[in-house]
Amino acid sequence: MLDKSDSLSLDYSLLSILTQLFGPSGSEEEVAQFISVQLQSHSDEISTDTLGNLIVKRRGTGKRIMVASHMDQIGILVTNIDKEGFLRFTILGSMAITALNKKRVKFRNGRIGVIGVEKLEKVTDLKLEKFYIDIGVSSREEAGKAVQIGDSAVLVGDFVESGSRIISKAFDDRLGCFIAIEALKRVKTGHELAFVFTVQEEVGTRGAQTAAYALDPDLALAVDVTATGDTPKAQQMSVELGKGAGIKVYDRSLVTSPQIKRWMADVAAENKIPFQWEVLEFGGTDSGAINLTKGGIPAGVISVPIRYLHSPAEMADRKDVEAAVDLLVALLESPAEL
Repeated sequence: MLDKSDSLSLDYSLLSILTQLFGPSGSEEEVAQFISVQLQSHSDEISTDTLGNLIVKRRGTGKRIMVASHMDQIGILVTNIDKEGFLRFTILGSMAITALNKKRVKFRNGRIGVIGVEKLEKVTDLKLEKFYIDIGVSSREEAGKAVQIGDSAVLVGDFVESGSRIISKAFDDRLGCFIAIEALKRVKTGHELAFVFTVQEEVGTRGAQTAAYALDPDLALAVDVTATGDTPKAQQMSVELGKGAGIKVYDRSLVTSPQIKRWMADVAAENKIPFQWEVLEFGGTDSGAINLTKGGIPAGVISVPIRYLHSPAEMADRKDVEAAVDLLVALLESPAEL
């Protein structure tokens, strides 16, 4: 049983830094470097693979367990610069275009732009090609001194605290990375652990697939965020803020096996960790790619409820974050006889 007296208070200042690091899909290097420094003294080996996954290993003689949290965040990619210096773009990942207008974006070099939209004759004309980014220039030549075609940017969204709630951009999935970091700092286990901070999850769970193939673990656990059904007239979903960590039952990429679900729920109950069953009718996580790697790898997911997913103002509850850390530690310290 998890000894709560050994629990470390969570360092939310670390999370605030993580959320503000630049790391859209394909450009996760800054995040990987930061995490590597945090875990240097808590690991036996740290490496980066060909795709850019950060792999942090802890040696052991038990089961080989992979923990996956993705470093990338939703972003945008510049596709064209017109003669007046306005940037056209596509989205890296999935984002509701209705949420884009008048949002600020930030490029790797620190340049800030504002997303605008052309005049529409009717609302149904709203399409991605109607949007542009204004970086405060008046010509293609001037724009080219700051931004190039193919450069990526992210939406701006500060980390703020509001009672037990926390709000920021990039909780998907810097929150999962934070939970993994905090868990690795305090876990005591004989299992062989590989914490993988994956790349390119938002564009097809690419990093998780290659890492799982190379590591060939006996078991994998992904830590990611999920939607909620607790706002006015929200899509029906039995996940709420403040009710505990989610144990995934289903999403578009994974149907969790009964053995994995039972084990995760039993460990949570034994350690008095609040949890809720998660059925997500859209989307997926790294676990889906891992589950289908080689001859199949048993995989489960610890999910953190988030409101306003894939926006610059995602909202979480500290109680759910803390439950997720406790659950991950307890699972890694359990016998895992599956």
